[in-house]
Amino acid sequence: MMTAHEIIGFMSPALADHILQQIESIDKQRYRGTMSSLAEARKLRPVFLERKPRPERHADMIAQLSKPRHDELAGNLLRIWLMKSQAAMLTEFLDSLGIKHENGAVEDLPETIDEDKLRQAVNQLLSNHEPEKVAVYLQAFNSMNDVQWPFLTGMLEKDERLQLGG
Repeated sequence: MMTAHEIIGFMSPALADHILQQIESIDKQRYRGTMSSLAEARKLRPVFLERKPRPERHADMIAQLSKPRHDELAGNLLRIWLMKSQAAMLTEFLDSLGIKHENGAVEDLPETIDEDKLRQAVNQLLSNHEPEKVAVYLQAFNSMNDVQWPFLTGMLEKDERLQLGG
């Protein structure tokens, strides 16, 4: 099971940059807070990152977010991106599993899930969305929830379509 910083570290640089761009546009305050936290962790003033050109700034932020000490920050960014930018994918997955949710947010996940239903839901996501985004979502879903489904863990480990960093 991948942690949030590992997910960011293994996704393509293009997707990681895309996520930061989307967060900057949908939640400027969170973006600036993240930038400030990352700068302070390196004993720099936030203005040091702010003045860098965006591609260079994002590459620097991604490098920092890929480190274990920034796992919480990485997790927060992934959650925001998924909930605010990828809600259609989240709701599609949960609807196909018959799990009650509110715009992709779930209060209580079932302890177990039908394996055939899960396999079909994953295949549906892969046919309707970019495979790397699906892989990021499912890795985050599996690692950030209190309930883990062994069959999903197995799929994430073995299914080549769900591998990050490939």
